[in-house]
Amino acid sequence: MGLWSAALFGMTGVLLAVGRSRRGALLLAVACAGSVSGVLAAGRAMATMTTAIPEGRHTLTAAVITDPVDSRFGAETFTVEPTHLGAADGWVAWDGPRLIVTTNESVDVAAGERVVIKGRLTTSPGWYRGDPIAGRLSDAVILAVGPPHDPLFLAGNGVRDRIQSGLAPFDGRASAALLAGFLIGDVRDLPDADSEALRRSGLSHFVAVSGSNVALFLAGWWLLTAPVTPGPRSRSAVGLAGLALFLVVTRWEPSVVRASAMAAMVLGARMSGFALDGWAALGSAVTALLLVSGDLAGDVGFQLSVAATAGVLAGAGMWADRGPRWAWAALGATVSAQIAVAPILLMVFGTVPVAAPLANVVAAPLVAWATAIGGIGVLAGFEPMTGTGLMGAEAVLAIARSSADLPHLGPTAALGCGLIGAAALHPRLRPAAVMAGAVALAMIALPGGPGPPDGPELTVLDVGQGDSVLLRGPEGEVVLIDGGPDAALLRSALRSRGVRRIDLLIVTHLHADHTTGLVGITEFVNVERVWHPEQEGEGGAFDDLIAGAEAAGVVVEVPEAGWVAEIGSLRLEVLGPLRRYASPNDGSLVIRVVAGGHTALLVGDIETFAQHDLGPLPADVLKVPHQGAATSDLDWLAASAPSVAVISVGPNTFGHPSPEVIEVLERAGARVM
Repeated sequence: MGLWSAALFGMTGVLLAVGRSRRGALLLAVACAGSVSGVLAAGRAMATMTTAIPEGRHTLTAAVITDPVDSRFGAETFTVEPTHLGAADGWVAWDGPRLIVTTNESVDVAAGERVVIKGRLTTSPGWYRGDPIAGRLSDAVILAVGPPHDPLFLAGNGVRDRIQSGLAPFDGRASAALLAGFLIGDVRDLPDADSEALRRSGLSHFVAVSGSNVALFLAGWWLLTAPVTPGPRSRSAVGLAGLALFLVVTRWEPSVVRASAMAAMVLGARMSGFALDGWAALGSAVTALLLVSGDLAGDVGFQLSVAATAGVLAGAGMWADRGPRWAWAALGATVSAQIAVAPILLMVFGTVPVAAPLANVVAAPLVAWATAIGGIGVLAGFEPMTGTGLMGAEAVLAIARSSADLPHLGPTAALGCGLIGAAALHPRLRPAAVMAGAVALAMIALPGGPGPPDGPELTVLDVGQGDSVLLRGPEGEVVLIDGGPDAALLRSALRSRGVRRIDLLIVTHLHADHTTGLVGITEFVNVERVWHPEQEGEGGAFDDLIAGAEAAGVVVEVPEAGWVAEIGSLRLEVLGPLRRYASPNDGSLVIRVVAGGHTALLVGDIETFAQHDLGPLPADVLKVPHQGAATSDLDWLAASAPSVAVISVGPNTFGHPSPEVIEVLERAGARVM
């Protein structure tokens, strides 16, 4: 906060000292410490992102900081901290800043391990998973791997490996991927559609390993260490060591850090001989964490974890006088937690799920069962017990899938429900509140969205960095071309327009920014027919989408150039691809739409080779390929010369759209949107 705030705090401190206010002095001390923590956090981030990077191809040694995860287009990414830089005469010590590594090969490394990497090093300051980075190592090749020096990482990685190998016999099952999420927070193998279902149903916090997981882990840890912990103080000390191991196993996600810090406060208090209640544990844990790492204050996961815990503490006794007591206590805690996190959910995601409290009450015991039984089975290598745990995980998935598309509340509706709830607390206003609540529920339950348009309509949906185009006609006909990278955005857009059925779904090509939003679409709307190019077998969302459509009984076809579909007022002509291409972009389906006396050209992400083969394709509207990237033939763009050129693009680091593309289109007379 700088010198002015320091002076202000100093003056306030003098006044409080004169007034001898101990409580005020304590608040001042915490405020000063928080200010310093924030300054230091900002300083650490700035120091990382402004460090000079030796650009070019290099070989370096580094410690792995985060586990590799799949990114877009098949690359794997993780972060490292360099220790040495290769030079002509050997190695030069380089205590470099944190870097992000991208590689197209499958990488078998884990956090804490030591690696030797060859790659192209570039300056690229920014953030990755909440941490500052200074540069990027692209096209990386991992040359050597060594175990961690830290014994805690050795033990933690060993536990993770044991859990993953115990789940290996069940590979390919969504329930196994979800159980890995319950145990260690690893949901990399969970299908995108199920991840989205968990989020939309309000159940995703179960895979953000948190308080209940810490409690289950400590129970098992104390059973394991019982022979060497005869007294409460020794159990507390061993419990603190177990928490450190648990943090490494679950990779210190913000919710894990909050829950572990809270448990550590309770154990530390017991070692000191005094009790600490839930509120004191939460307050002291959050204060300590923010003093050490001020940047946690801006982490959404940490905010949700703290708010949910406060809600649980506040609501656990809400209906404790009713029976059965355990059920009402669970419902009270869940409702209170959902109310506590609602403002954050509205700010971040724009909606809150109405059915989340009930879904959580039903799912919570199943999660505990799956975690406890499945965890023991995995660690012991006893497959029947693991299978029993997987049954619980499968039941949680069923709850998520069935409740994901139940109504959600936006900010206005949530505020209205809050006011109705507040009014219900007043005896005189209770009848009016009940009537208002009934009307609100009826409005939420009734299908929403406008009816069909008066004439043919083309809408380029705002799905961020990706493509999705919706065609609708006056007879209720609907065609959807691609679905963007985010299922939540796509479903919200379709729901707001009253789309419940799709006559034809066209997937132009396999890349994630066109297909991920479509995974599980057949569970949300009725799809009559699907067109896609011959690009199966590459894995990822594209294959999941096609397999899901076939399993749902949808007609799935690979159209050829020359195919025509007449759907109400919409005429769709397939112009390409004209041959097989090495690039999936060039292999995109190219569709010309004729409707209402106008033409629209929807070309996926075709690049120079396909554009040359197709030749100029004049149209009234052109969906510009590849988010306006500099991968198009500028002469082809000029020759196609649409009246309106639409670039579907979102925040990105790729430089999309290219200024040259926009300039050429505008010079050709197009209105660029």
